[in-house]
Amino acid sequence: MIKVEETSVHVAGKDPIISGMAGRYASALFELALEEKETDAVKTDLDRFDALIAGSPDLARLVRSPVFGVDEQLKALTAILDKAGIKGLTANFLRVITTNRRLFSVRDMIRAYRVLVARHKGEVSAQVTVAEPLSDSNLDALKGALKNVTGGKDIDLGVKVDPAVIGGLIVKVGSRMVDSSLRTKLNAIKFAMKEAR
Repeated sequence: MIKVEETSVHVAGKDPIISGMAGRYASALFELALEEKETDAVKTDLDRFDALIAGSPDLARLVRSPVFGVDEQLKALTAILDKAGIKGLTANFLRVITTNRRLFSVRDMIRAYRVLVARHKGEVSAQVTVAEPLSDSNLDALKGALKNVTGGKDIDLGVKVDPAVIGGLIVKVGSRMVDSSLRTKLNAIKFAMKEAR
């Protein structure tokens, strides 16, 4: 059984991404997964659930909306988890946060959990936003470049596709962010032109 106290867990607070309520829940899950030797399995299940939320406006609404009661959310969540094959520790965790009325923050919890797993493995978490999906060779080249920048550390890379980026990419490694997207460059040019008037 997963028990989360609203006080602090020793891992929370070292990094802003794992602080607050979402950080406490993620830390509790991480410590339990570590005890059960299931950190990677839980991460895989959480990534799958996160992808389901990202790909389904209806699921995103169920997760975020306070209109749905606990019973409705639990019933829908159970069906989704069964269909997705998410069970065990991850399914129990998702049910607990639903019962505790914290499902609205699940994506923040997933992000914090990823950071904890990466830190435990000595990896660096990186989030990349691109206009279109990367090919395997581009993905490998990007991982290689990030590995060089981080002093040879392994990279836990999350890739998000956002057509609004237009071109280029946005890379966030830890708390550092490099934005070389065309959208940002065009906005800077537009701003400069307004200032020149």
